[in-house]
Amino acid sequence: MSTRPEISLAQRKRQLVSDELTEAALQLLARKGFDAVTIDEIATSAGVSKRTFFRYFASKEDVVVQFLTDMGADMCAELAARPGGEPPSVALKNAVSVPLADCAGHSDRALRVVQLILRTPSLHARFLERQGRWHEDLAAELRRRPGLAPDSDLYPQLAAGMALSAFNTVLRRWSDSDSAEDPVELAERAFAVIAPALDAA
Repeated sequence: MSTRPEISLAQRKRQLVSDELTEAALQLLARKGFDAVTIDEIATSAGVSKRTFFRYFASKEDVVVQFLTDMGADMCAELAARPGGEPPSVALKNAVSVPLADCAGHSDRALRVVQLILRTPSLHARFLERQGRWHEDLAAELRRRPGLAPDSDLYPQLAAGMALSAFNTVLRRWSDSDSAEDPVELAERAFAVIAPALDAA
């Protein structure tokens, strides 16, 4: 007898609990501020025990940062899918625009999370730590792209750093505007500035 339906059901239940905890946390944090909210409050609001909370998240910070964990993977997947002959600036701009478009598409929820991250030192530190992994992944993907000169050993790291700097600048500008500005259009403008350096290699 196959156990696949039971596994699928367990995965769906786990995702549901994770979503409930995340949503409860975001609502409380947006209303009361990060430091004023306890894990007990989040668990109670989600209708679960504190022990259950720790099965899903290691800390309060992780609940918030979880919302953005897929951003780096999305960037790398998009970069890998871009045509080999495309200028690096275009490939990287499109890669960075994927999570920015997702933020714009879920504007209210995404804005709350981004503002919490950028305005809370412990969350911002965790976000930057995660970006260190994105930087390495983007650089590795750039090394695999055709047309890179053999002596361009510094280029992948520098190009990945420029792309993420543009991403952070756009994210902050979008956050400061309370989502009034379009992050994808801001990315177009940001990459217009750095394109000459990215394409020089």
